[in-house]
Amino acid sequence: MNIIFVLIPIAILFVVIAGAVFFWAIRSEQFEDLDRQGSNILFDEEQRPLPPSEQQAEQENRPHDQQP
Repeated sequence: MNIIFVLIPIAILFVVIAGAVFFWAIRSEQFEDLDRQGSNILFDEEQRPLPPSEQQAEQENRPHDQQP
């Protein structure tokens, strides 16, 4: 019976934390545009040119049959 005196405050604490996280998400507009984030994963990012040191390293690591 004494365990209830421990479990009830822990359960109330979990509910308060979950409520705080939920209201934080609403206030920070986490749920505003659900469609845009779902479609962003489908599009490729633009590839930026590599710095000269990385470009040289990439060319050295290619097999010889794939050299430009």
